[in-house]
Amino acid sequence: MTRRRPLLSVVVIGLACLVGMPLYYIVVNTFKTQDEMVSSPLAPPTSLYLDNYLEVFDQIPLAQSFGNTLYITAGAIAVQLFVGVTAAYGMIMRATLFNRIFGVLLLLAFVVPGQATLIPLYRTLVDAELVDTFNGLIIMYAGGSIFCFFLIQGYIRTLPFEIVEAARIDGAGVFQIFWRIVLPLIRPILITVGIFQTMWVWNDFILPNVFLSSPEKRTIVLEVYSAVGEFSTDWPAFMTLSVVALVPMVVFFVVSQRHIISGLLAGGVKG
Repeated sequence: MTRRRPLLSVVVIGLACLVGMPLYYIVVNTFKTQDEMVSSPLAPPTSLYLDNYLEVFDQIPLAQSFGNTLYITAGAIAVQLFVGVTAAYGMIMRATLFNRIFGVLLLLAFVVPGQATLIPLYRTLVDAELVDTFNGLIIMYAGGSIFCFFLIQGYIRTLPFEIVEAARIDGAGVFQIFWRIVLPLIRPILITVGIFQTMWVWNDFILPNVFLSSPEKRTIVLEVYSAVGEFSTDWPAFMTLSVVALVPMVVFFVVSQRHIISGLLAGGVKG
């Protein structure tokens, strides 16, 4: 077993370098001029060239784009968690035949590709006059509640329901049981699901590109996409904007990684 560890380490390090190569390529070239990037794309920069960052911050309304993305992400995650947790709690507490059938239908809806529903969803938002609005986009992201529902429901099933029964005997109502007992116990999975959904909504390109058209309403990912035309040949500037867009999610993931692991382990131990 000990002899295999050095070989395993070499393989893992090699795979890590392979996965990290695109990120290295992007970050390194943000500190190069166009000519330097073309001549030596993988070499370290000869000097700390910061004009690419100055150009991006000067020409792109990054503060507005980050604000738009933050508003959409916060609203979408709040809706998804609220719908997911209340639906999961209701389905568990009232395990009727209708709820079981409805759960199967939700599972079928979960496997339908989102791209297949874009046209009918767009027509629905047009009729509701919610196209090119943040609230309309948040409603579209509410479909992610299905993912939250299934993960939270599975976690609730692992809870000790003797506590719930004791609370019922003491006269606690459905809302009191949910707020005072169930919600504190499922906090780890709520944090874990919230982190996953935050990274999805923040980095999503398809829905904002379809449902938002005004330049002042662009998310940060749409700003990166629009820079393809704006910086048609200036690839270092384009990569700089990509790095600026990635930094918040990288920091968010590093900070929240502990909560992801603890949430998943808590569910595994309870199961």
